Amino acid sequence: MSFDSDVFISYAHIDNQPLTPGEEGWITHLHRALGVRLAQLLGEEPRIWRDPKIQGNDYFDTAILDKLPKTALLISVISPRYLKSDWCRKELEEFSQLAERYDLVEVGNKARLFKVVKTPVPLDRYPERLQRLLGYDFFRVDPDSGRPIEFGPAAGTDETRKYWARLDDLAYDICQLLEQIKSPAAGTATGPAPSGPTVYLAETSVDLTGERDAIRRELLERNYRLVPEERLPLTVEELRSAIGADLARSVLSVHLIGSRYGVVPEGAETSIIDLQNSMAAQRSRAAGLRRLIWIRPDSVSEELRQKTFLDHLRTDPEAQLGAELYQTSIEDFSAALRQRLESLAKKELAVAQEPAQVADGVVRIYLICDREDYEAAKVLDDYLYGQGFEVILPLFEGDEVAVREDHQESLCLCDAAIIYCGTASEVWLRGKLRDFLKAPGFGRQRPMLARAVYLGEPARPDKERFRSREAMVCQAMGGFSEEALQPFIDELKRKPGGG
Repeated sequence: MSFDSDVFISYAHIDNQPLTPGEEGWITHLHRALGVRLAQLLGEEPRIWRDPKIQGNDYFDTAILDKLPKTALLISVISPRYLKSDWCRKELEEFSQLAERYDLVEVGNKARLFKVVKTPVPLDRYPERLQRLLGYDFFRVDPDSGRPIEFGPAAGTDETRKYWARLDDLAYDICQLLEQIKSPAAGTATGPAPSGPTVYLAETSVDLTGERDAIRRELLERNYRLVPEERLPLTVEELRSAIGADLARSVLSVHLIGSRYGVVPEGAETSIIDLQNSMAAQRSRAAGLRRLIWIRPDSVSEELRQKTFLDHLRTDPEAQLGAELYQTSIEDFSAALRQRLESLAKKELAVAQEPAQVADGVVRIYLICDREDYEAAKVLDDYLYGQGFEVILPLFEGDEVAVREDHQESLCLCDAAIIYCGTASEVWLRGKLRDFLKAPGFGRQRPMLARAVYLGEPARPDKERFRSREAMVCQAMGGFSEEALQPFIDELKRKPGGG
């Protein structure tokens, strides 16, 4: 795994022609800026090579043939001209064949090919070797006209900021792979991988590319492994298989939802974005996958399917299964994501200790109540404590994040839970009931011994008609009732470890 060059840039020379005299060519700037950023990340000057003089009618000479076997990574700069160029295709094919010959197609499960998309081209026109790579898109699609707008280094534009962000992503990923290649521990098909847990960062629609890239960048910097690692297939059978395999090895899935419904793959009735969410919800039910869903607060869609999907996400407990739903700024969501990731290790430790708590004969009941019902719920607290149970009450002091974290921790640590609803609204009650469904997403790994809703004073029509299959209902709107609580206590004593 010894190479004379770190990076070979393969490109069509027409893509390096400046639009106005005196400007620097797009490829020339990419080469120079990438070299500077890589030097900063690696701590040494990278060896980047491209041929600045070869024209379309030149022969594929020995200079190129000599360079390719001695190059660690190949960057293909995709454009319409690149895909029409026999020369560019030969560079790609020669590099790939050499990699296969020496069993060096991947290092640490990462391809040695990098796909930089300068100008978008339909995926079916790509060489097969590049189709499954995720790539780095140096453009955005205008939501009104549908036209691509390329990112460039020209000062004072929004595209400039996005250009530098995308170049930083490219440099960071190249740096990681070069360090693996230079490491004595690097293998041929496997090698050092990020040490953090695996996170499923769901594919998004084009209007959220920037937000997804920002989340991706932060997770990589924190050494999490991200999936999907390849572009998702566009046929439904292969797509389901790929998503399912990636979700199965993930501890958390992250879904960013905007104003577009997204691509509907061949043979499917729903978009890739919709399908990822529904499959992640199924994984939450089956295996306790934790999920975070972010909906851009200003999302307004003219697409009927997207409107329906957004309503489904906001109101349907099945769509939110195992998930925390955010409709905040992306910065606030990013902060919440960091807190969730930082708490994963603590939750795993806490959950691992749960069986010992029950085995010791201490059954912990989480008594959930609204602040307004705190005093009224104390009679229930005293009664359950008198029956020999440890009672956990909600936290009301502190900032919103701390209160929510404590609530989720309590849902993970408790052996049973009961919601006290007195003056609290029906909306509050249903929200807390949905948290029972979300508990696996918070980190809970085993079923509760029992779940109940205790309906205390005062009587209200909505409480009188309330019913649920998610928890037993204890009607006590005439005042505290031991009789109403007895089914809940009996259920606790029937379960192993609850007596």
